[in-house]
Amino acid sequence: MNYEAILFEQHGPVALITLNRPEAMNAVNAQLWKDVGHALERFSEDDNLQVAVITGAGDRAFCAGADLKEIASGRSILPPGGEKWGFAGIVNHFVSKPVIAAVNGFALGGGTEIALACDLVIASDKSNFGLPEVKRGLIAGAGGLLRLPRQIPLKVAMEAVLTGEPITAKEALKWGLVNKVVPHEEVVKAALELAQKISKNAPLALKASKETIYRGLDCSLDHPPEAWEINNDHMSVIMNSQDVIEGSRAFAEKRKPNWKGC
Repeated sequence: MNYEAILFEQHGPVALITLNRPEAMNAVNAQLWKDVGHALERFSEDDNLQVAVITGAGDRAFCAGADLKEIASGRSILPPGGEKWGFAGIVNHFVSKPVIAAVNGFALGGGTEIALACDLVIASDKSNFGLPEVKRGLIAGAGGLLRLPRQIPLKVAMEAVLTGEPITAKEALKWGLVNKVVPHEEVVKAALELAQKISKNAPLALKASKETIYRGLDCSLDHPPEAWEINNDHMSVIMNSQDVIEGSRAFAEKRKPNWKGC
């Protein structure tokens, strides 16, 4: 598929999706929204791809959020049908494979919401995050108000949301908003290395682990034991898979496993 506002590259089992509007700080317009949505569907459906990395083109911004110039000119940033994926084609677009954000600059407003929608975040030491919407009479309605207090302490999230002030990379690491902070020029490399490390594991187990974590977070653990039901459903599938046999044999034979994804 041809994309106009992103780049899609394959690095072995890893898909690298680059928001490619550097002249607009990779702000989200209708084309970028559409391209990211289709790229994630492509990634999800391709059995040869196990992990995705999302980053931004250029040296300054991961994503500046919604393209306000487009909105001011009366053009919609929502492509036809794009509401099923949510903002930027990702914030309501659940894929069962791991997705890593390589935040290579400022990620404000919708840029932070994109990072929050990813499973892991590698951040440049020059990056910063924030939800400044209240400064403009808006709210962070693309998942920021829902995900931020689930990913960092509530009081910290409240201060960030109600003041609209940015969070530095150092602060983001302190509060667990990001997994790692690396030198600016190494952020994509570090994200790809993490993605390659993850991709060596069993595809079926990766999917089951991600789905169990997210579904379990919204369920009770003991009374009633809804989370355990989700856990046991996935365990039943995994324990009857070819990969669990292959993983055990590879361990016993001291070799790398040959995963089948089934």
